[in-house]
Amino acid sequence: MSKQVEAKVTVDGKYEPNVVTFKQGDQATLTFDRVSESGCLDTVQSHDFGFQKKLPLNEPVSFNIPTDKPGEYEFTCGMNMVKGKVIVE
Repeated sequence: MSKQVEAKVTVDGKYEPNVVTFKQGDQATLTFDRVSESGCLDTVQSHDFGFQKKLPLNEPVSFNIPTDKPGEYEFTCGMNMVKGKVIVE
């Protein structure tokens, strides 16, 4: 039975945490909350999951993450300099 799970990532000059783990089959939501204007982190993108979105200050932005295939998937800032990872196990 799948369950609804959410992981929150604080964006404050880096991604905290920068590795998020979901179980295969869960209904997974990844939420980014940008709390400072430092760095190039006003955009988050993932080629693996096919999203790119601006992150307004202090306004959480959520993405549904497919968990049908186990593996490691990357997300980055808009300049591809700051990176994080989603692990589906």
